[in-house]
Amino acid sequence: MSAEFEQLVAEFEKFQSKIKNVDDQLANLGQMQSELSELEGVATSADRSVTVVAGPGGAIKDIQLTDRAMAQPPQALSAALLSTLQQAVAESARKQASIVEEHMGGGLNLTEQVLESQAQLFGKDPEELRAAMEQERPRRRSAEEERFDDYSQQSVLSSGDDRGRQAPPPPASGGGSAGDAFLKNLFDEDQR
Repeated sequence: MSAEFEQLVAEFEKFQSKIKNVDDQLANLGQMQSELSELEGVATSADRSVTVVAGPGGAIKDIQLTDRAMAQPPQALSAALLSTLQQAVAESARKQASIVEEHMGGGLNLTEQVLESQAQLFGKDPEELRAAMEQERPRRRSAEEERFDDYSQQSVLSSGDDRGRQAPPPPASGGGSAGDAFLKNLFDEDQR
């Protein structure tokens, strides 16, 4: 009976581990949704007369025109607007792919697919787009900066920086939690 119990405990621990993994993935999806809803792709025309801000899915959030833009002939303004819109939407798509890939794992290769598609669409070298994307990427904070974080708005249940990491497996049946010990003692008493 003890071997059967050990097997049941092991199966239960596997089940708990899978639930923990699902919980972690759901928390990760919430973080991803938050980041996606806040993303913006900003592009400015070469003459700095037109600025466009694109949000998730390429939704246009803002268009700013300077006096210089309004002084242009209609065809020139139209061309500047269209070109700047395309650049902002493309930047938004690259950022979206990067965020999804960061949270769902690099195996999806989304960023590369987006870069290749945009390179063909705009007649540019993929490396040029990759370099532009690196410049757009926010700077990673140093360990020194993170030490002084304000944790008042963070959950005490997760550290927030375990994205993409697998949860450690539960301890072996020999040294589990107090709940595991209780269950084991309960069943051991029934066998006596």
